[in-house]
Amino acid sequence: MLREDNEGFRDHISTVDEKGKRVWVYPKKPSGTYFNKRKIVSYSLLILLFSLPYIKVAGEPFLMLNILERKFIIFGKIFWPQDFYIFALGLIIAVVFVIFFTIIFGRLFCGWICPQTIFMEMVFRQIEYWIEGDFKHQIKLNLAPWNREKIIKKTSKHILFWLIAFLVANTFLSYIIGADQLWKIITSPVKEHVGGFVTIILFSFAFYFVFARLREQVCTTICPYGRLQGVLLDQNTMVIAYDYVRGEGENGRAKFKKNEDRVAAGKGDCIDCNQCVYVCPTGIDIRNGTQLECVNCTACIDACDHMMDSVGLERGLIGFLSENNIKDREKFKFTSRVKAYSALLIALIATLVILLVTRSDFQTNITRQRGTTFQITSDGKVSNIFEIYIINKTRKAYDIKLDLEGHGEIETAVKQLRLRPERELKERFVVKMPFKEVSDKEIIYIDVYGNGKKIQTVKTKFIGPDF
Repeated sequence: MLREDNEGFRDHISTVDEKGKRVWVYPKKPSGTYFNKRKIVSYSLLILLFSLPYIKVAGEPFLMLNILERKFIIFGKIFWPQDFYIFALGLIIAVVFVIFFTIIFGRLFCGWICPQTIFMEMVFRQIEYWIEGDFKHQIKLNLAPWNREKIIKKTSKHILFWLIAFLVANTFLSYIIGADQLWKIITSPVKEHVGGFVTIILFSFAFYFVFARLREQVCTTICPYGRLQGVLLDQNTMVIAYDYVRGEGENGRAKFKKNEDRVAAGKGDCIDCNQCVYVCPTGIDIRNGTQLECVNCTACIDACDHMMDSVGLERGLIGFLSENNIKDREKFKFTSRVKAYSALLIALIATLVILLVTRSDFQTNITRQRGTTFQITSDGKVSNIFEIYIINKTRKAYDIKLDLEGHGEIETAVKQLRLRPERELKERFVVKMPFKEVSDKEIIYIDVYGNGKKIQTVKTKFIGPDF
């Protein structure tokens, strides 16, 4: 939403002054219908975040992303480097979904689901309100000299900040190494895990620095998604916007006067109370139009609706609106771009589902040993030497048995093939077939059994005399 009469605000971000010095943001404590809904969403996601490492499916963590060992457990299923194409496709779907969502609803993901916003607004800033008070009290406290009250409040706040950052760092570590392994590290002497302990401390300070110092700068400057939205939004995108047609009127916005006929006076519904500015966590004025700093947190909607109720005007001066909705009062349309992304997303999800359904817990490859040819045995049979390579993606051990479909037999070099959990097995074996049953290049099928149950059937070539 562009305001043609005032574009100077686009020359700089709201959190940096003309000299390049940071402008600290003190947002007013939000409240209202949308904020209550955000709390439900945010705290539900936080509960999920902190509980998932301890939820197990068939003895496996519900979710574990072990980057160090390149092993991923999703919904209790183990994925190895050989399954990376599935993981990569899942990431592509996530990116396409965010783009698709942005095209329709703008940066709503940032304000409602992004972990940075949830932790900042629903955890760390709430502690700040609890200890230091609302925005005016915080400003007054920061301007005050370092007395006893200020030292106690600031120290208490930052100790809590660091403890929560330490908890967050440990939680993220549990997603990498697993909750059981994390508990072993916690309960063991520090000297046995010095490297891990130092890593946790460093990550804790990193999280602390993000939420104690960087704060909204992550959203306005560091995160690339804010820049990306600029090329994704169009005239039909529903974003948090100010209805300037209704708000400005003929003579612009003005303060409210009791029993005044604002329509007759040519005044818009915006009473210039600045509540939408005070409550913004990134320090912008939503009335200037869509800005990359806006994370669509809806705090300004609650603030504006409250003021509209107070002066007896209609709600919705700030709301989920598109440029066409404001200017021409048009409803949202499914444009060709939205339809194209919808088709792409459906196709990618269908492909992922097929790959997941057809995925096996084992990956088996059987080939003839390189540099060998057929041999004629003393009992008149034709033999080929093969190599079998099996990857076990589960945490269960298997006794492997090979069986040849049709005529012939299999002889292994060892008496029992043992496939260990989360390991691979590489072994040679010999296939013998009656001379009269063999052609030049025979296609054979070998059944692979694990603990007496067929797990795969592999097709390969058996060569024999050419006559």
